[in-house]
Amino acid sequence: MKIAYVTSEIFPYAKTGGLGDVAGSLPIELSNLGAEVKLFMPGYTTITKKEFDLHSLPELGEINIRIADRDHVIHVFTSTLPNSTVPVYFVDCPYYFGRYEIYTSDPDEDERFILFSKSVIEIIQRLKWSPDIIHCNEWQTGLIPIYLKGNYAWDRLFEKTKTVFTIHNIAYQGKFPKESIAKAEIQHDFLINSGVCEYFGEMNFLKTAILTADAINTVSETYAQELLTTESGAGMEQFLEIRKNDFCGILNGVDYSIWNPEFDHFIPHKYSSRDLSNKMKNKRILLQRFNLPYRKNIPVIGMISRLVEQKGFDLISEGVNDLMKLNARWVILGNGNSKYEKLIKTIVKKYPKKISACFSYNEELAHLIKAGADIFLMPSRYEPCGLNQIYSLKYGTVPVVRKTGGLADTVQDWNESIAKGKETGTGFSFSEYNVLSLVQTLRRTLNMFEKKSIWAKIQLNGMRKDFSWKKSADKYVLLYEKAVSKIKRVN
Repeated sequence: MKIAYVTSEIFPYAKTGGLGDVAGSLPIELSNLGAEVKLFMPGYTTITKKEFDLHSLPELGEINIRIADRDHVIHVFTSTLPNSTVPVYFVDCPYYFGRYEIYTSDPDEDERFILFSKSVIEIIQRLKWSPDIIHCNEWQTGLIPIYLKGNYAWDRLFEKTKTVFTIHNIAYQGKFPKESIAKAEIQHDFLINSGVCEYFGEMNFLKTAILTADAINTVSETYAQELLTTESGAGMEQFLEIRKNDFCGILNGVDYSIWNPEFDHFIPHKYSSRDLSNKMKNKRILLQRFNLPYRKNIPVIGMISRLVEQKGFDLISEGVNDLMKLNARWVILGNGNSKYEKLIKTIVKKYPKKISACFSYNEELAHLIKAGADIFLMPSRYEPCGLNQIYSLKYGTVPVVRKTGGLADTVQDWNESIAKGKETGTGFSFSEYNVLSLVQTLRRTLNMFEKKSIWAKIQLNGMRKDFSWKKSADKYVLLYEKAVSKIKRVN
């Protein structure tokens, strides 16, 4: 099977969150299963030719892409995804991608990804490569399905090509003024006139993809169920309901060649489920890095997160007094809403021996937190999949999560497992999104931390879980096959 995997970020070239990790791992596993995979992403100015061994493709020449009655010239560079044979094609257009941020609030943000979507199709044409599937990710690629039905329907190269669209976070929809529809120059009168691209007077890239892709999925089974409700669907639930037979959840996997304490090159002391003794050494170093006093029997709670309400920082803000009374150290890595950065700085100043924070993302420090913390906290309001809780399981760092989306699918509450007569729990969870539930669950966790034999059991349960990409990649192949088997595309 031939798969064009299209995304706005891929690790290690550009990453703001889980999408980058997924895009850097899933295509490799698909290739291992025998698929012919090619990746496509914007050539951001931060992706340097020297660092990533980029090569130009002069045989493709200059490609003219029209946006809002103006032509823009793009060039194509290529490289190979590390530790694989999977080629990556970069859309080089300094006018749109020569900026120092992947995503911007600039008034031409719509044009940047209109150009990207058209460019991917034009590059595939010049490669003379006919993919069975074009796998699109997030709103930034949401116009590709409708372009194939309209602007490029004439090209027999795409006669059998189907599209799969993955929703990684329903909150990000690509909403722009209605004038963006004209900028996109979509040549499909029926779809345009039926309002496929429009939602409440705005252009909506996500809605367009939901209604025009051949198959749609999201990144966990529970999140897929949640997106069909008014509470979690962010207005898209009605359109997902229409496409219910073509919609499913597939849990993200993780790359254990990167996230594994047994051979993690970022951490100073390696360890495994056979011997966790070095974890304590990493804990000592972690606390030194955050300038906090080390005490063997005082647990460290780690958080790696965007500092936004979705991730539960409104609960942290509301419950700070009760949380700081807990017998624990806190280390936080992340950035985001200035309101929450200011809050955490205030807490750090008030409790300098209990909590410390770093407000710029650091990959090495993220690995050290996984290896050195005792507890990993994710009190998310909603969480499509989440990867940090899965990483923490492998590192024997017990997750405490709110039971939502992928968190519900990957963390089994210890107490709930005991109530069922089993000892299979891997962490602790709570359902109600409020401070009381959060504090009570952390108290339960800290109480169990004191019971060393039980705590070790919980750690080992988590470390032995397997969330590698193989199982998820198999499900994606089935999804692709379902899309390919459709007699015609959904109108």
